[in-house]
Amino acid sequence: MRELRIHGRGGQGSVTAAELIAVAAFESGVYSQAFPAFGVERRGAPVQAFVRFSDGRVRLRSQIYEPDYVIVQDSSLIRNGGVFDGMKEGGIAIINTEKPPSDIEAPAGVKVITIDATSLALEVLGVPITNTTLMGAFAAATGEIRMDALEKALRERFRADLADKNVTAARRAFEMVGGAA
Repeated sequence: MRELRIHGRGGQGSVTAAELIAVAAFESGVYSQAFPAFGVERRGAPVQAFVRFSDGRVRLRSQIYEPDYVIVQDSSLIRNGGVFDGMKEGGIAIINTEKPPSDIEAPAGVKVITIDATSLALEVLGVPITNTTLMGAFAAATGEIRMDALEKALRERFRADLADKNVTAARRAFEMVGGAA
């Protein structure tokens, strides 16, 4: 089983990202499970969402404490600690920031991938909602989901014009991180 923990703030779409990644994982041929964890339920408050991927049925229902992957939608969350807690050696952290990976203090053995998802989202979507952009980066960095499966999940979730924009944002991030369609 592989596990993803998404760190964001209320209103950034962390829960939606987890749900869509799980749908794309299922479409990619594996079992998946997505669920959120809320503290203070208000816009801007720190939130976490989780996804599990497995070749067999997923029966575990606890939060994820030792993730293989982390997505950080708001890099200011790194300062408060906890973002890298429990990360497995060989894990991958995808962080929304303009900074290069070398500027991020991550545990030894964790690969850091940075992408300016905010600028990309503003350019393509017109709003600083980075979840679909980071989903594309996740697909490229991990191979856990196929880009065509993510595109299908996005098209099923959003109306046509919004789906087109979100697919474009995800594809551009996918290509920026080095994915091959």
